Amino acid sequence: MSEPLTARPVSFSRVSPAIVASSTNANVLGNVHGGDIMKLADSTAGAVAFRHSDGPAVTAAMDEMTFLRPVHVGDIIRTYAEVNWAGRSSMEIGVRVEAQPFGNATDEPVHVASAYFVFVAIDESGESRPVPGLITETPTEVRRQREAEIRRAHRLARKMEIDRGRDE
Repeated sequence: MSEPLTARPVSFSRVSPAIVASSTNANVLGNVHGGDIMKLADSTAGAVAFRHSDGPAVTAAMDEMTFLRPVHVGDIIRTYAEVNWAGRSSMEIGVRVEAQPFGNATDEPVHVASAYFVFVAIDESGESRPVPGLITETPTEVRRQREAEIRRAHRLARKMEIDRGRDE
């Protein structure tokens, strides 16, 4: 029998990488493709999931992605991600995306997108494996965990309703 996993605080696996948006990321309007922002958010969430679970984890679902403002070529894009909820083998990772004009360090970064990803930790054979529990330490972390539980309940209820309709 394996040893029980030790729960980890949200801060244990939090990351915030940054990139400079280039012309290869641009659409015909000169804005960064939403798909490129989604890929960056997914990669950031993947790093958090790997750190929290001590190993490989795969994207199982993107629960929601909201684009709030355009991102322009030359902007510095920073993603902030952390575990919002951890179950037996899955985790919800919340990602916040901000952008700041490259040449103006005095401009405050602008919140441009948010997303929620569900990751499942996997073993060498690709089967799910247990993940550590989550320790919330701040009122914001407690709120995010509660909201993640609501999103999870909605995902499961939606799946059950769809499956029930297919069985008829």
